[in-house]
Amino acid sequence: MTAVLDRPVTAAPRTLPRGVAFAGISAAMVAILVAAGAPTPLLPIYQAQWGFPPWVLTLAFGAYAFALLVTIPVVGSLSDHVGRRPLMIGALALDLVAMVVFLLSPSVGWLITARVVQGVATAAASTAVSAAVVELAPERYKKLGAQMTSLAPLAGLGIGALYSGLLAQFASDAAFAVWMVLVVVMSLVTLVAVFTPETATRKPGALASLVPRISLPAQVRRLYATTVPGIVSAFMMMTLYMGLVPVVLVAFFHVHNPVVGALVAFVVFAVGAAVSAFSGTVRPHLLRVAGAGGITAGAVVFVGSIGAHSLALVWVAAVLTGAGIGAAFAGTTRGLVPEVAPHERAGLFTAVYVVGYAGMGVSAIAAGLVAGLVGPAVMASWFGVVTAVVALTGVIATTRLSRA
Repeated sequence: MTAVLDRPVTAAPRTLPRGVAFAGISAAMVAILVAAGAPTPLLPIYQAQWGFPPWVLTLAFGAYAFALLVTIPVVGSLSDHVGRRPLMIGALALDLVAMVVFLLSPSVGWLITARVVQGVATAAASTAVSAAVVELAPERYKKLGAQMTSLAPLAGLGIGALYSGLLAQFASDAAFAVWMVLVVVMSLVTLVAVFTPETATRKPGALASLVPRISLPAQVRRLYATTVPGIVSAFMMMTLYMGLVPVVLVAFFHVHNPVVGALVAFVVFAVGAAVSAFSGTVRPHLLRVAGAGGITAGAVVFVGSIGAHSLALVWVAAVLTGAGIGAAFAGTTRGLVPEVAPHERAGLFTAVYVVGYAGMGVSAIAAGLVAGLVGPAVMASWFGVVTAVVALTGVIATTRLSRA
């Protein structure tokens, strides 16, 4: 039996008003990504403290991405069966555990462990929280829910990098301050999830849904296929600015101030969030073309910044990349979400995240191996070239679909 039952999942005895819950779960989505972006400015500090080689930094980043990649196909559709609320509570509680492990980490091994736990938690939360945000959005502003799924992650990553970078510059014990605050934040958003009303109906087959697979509705498969290059290139550029640029700034540009790396990452995600927020009237396919084009331009300019040894071009590349990522995310979610039924949304987000985090994890590990052989600058240049090619493929694929 595969039909959706007509009775909702049992709600908590006392729940927040839907509007308040929408704001709270949107904040939880931001908090998850703030935590994901927080390690970026701390990586050079950890390296100086513990004396490990630069490629270990990319291993830590890659471990996070692969934990996401392995977890999402397993639990990605689970909230379609058991409800959004139970999965959100469990995922946010696990992310809280990751924050505690970060807080107490005595070595890089524990840091990598914390990133793995964080990756599992983020994966479990991603699809359930994304679907819940869409469903909790006020009836008059349903488009706002889809917009939040592209806006909140970008805003969260940018805020996380800037917040962590400022503390890294001015706090006496930056790592402790960063993770202690996030322990408190994750505790609060977990509590919000406990009192959030359920938005999904129970669907049979919860255990069967744990068998790893991507459940992509047939009606969006062709459209989804054309979005894959844009999604992958966007996640690759996120890898560049969150995991690799801090290393390049120190090793190649000799910039040792952690705030600079944090600000570069913040510019990428702030511009992306702004583009996502203010592009609501732009047609989704145009956003996808513009997004992949912006990522292509950003990657090319970044490669040029290495060739010209120009820190100014790094900032230009950050702006172009951010605009491209924001447009690509917005065009993808706004094009795909309206085409599927509510009980298919978690499966759709799973398909989007799987290819994105596959690109992130593979590119991070490969970059680390290459950096160990040829150095961070050459590695970053080739990383930019490959990303530009992938993004350009997205421009071509989306343009052809719109003409079909």
